Amino acid sequence: QAQLVESGGGLVQAGGSLRLSCAVSGNTIGIRDIAWHRQAPGKRRELVATIINHNETTYREDVKGRCTISRDIAKNTAYLQMNNLRHDDTGVYYCHIYTTTIWGQGTQVPVSS
Repeated sequence: QAQLVESGGGLVQAGGSLRLSCAVSGNTIGIRDIAWHRQAPGKRRELVATIINHNETTYREDVKGRCTISRDIAKNTAYLQMNNLRHDDTGVYYCHIYTTTIWGQGTQVPVSS
């Protein structure tokens, strides 16, 4: 089955930007839908963005206009570009093959206010 490895997290000041990457390896045949989730300290994991059928995107309301999800099929990599970060964007960000049980290990994104 496929494996996911996230990277690109790290401490950033409010107003800054980060690009998270999700490298997909293993059995990648048929993978079309990727999602990014985040989990803030003490809170439940929440869906941030999805990319369906390689190019249909959805976003949670509070990241619209600030985040862009994309995918490079040739590189088997998905991305989450995050701009104008806010303190409440802080959390562990996870990549997920949407509607499956396949998740990455997460990457930390602390945003200082």
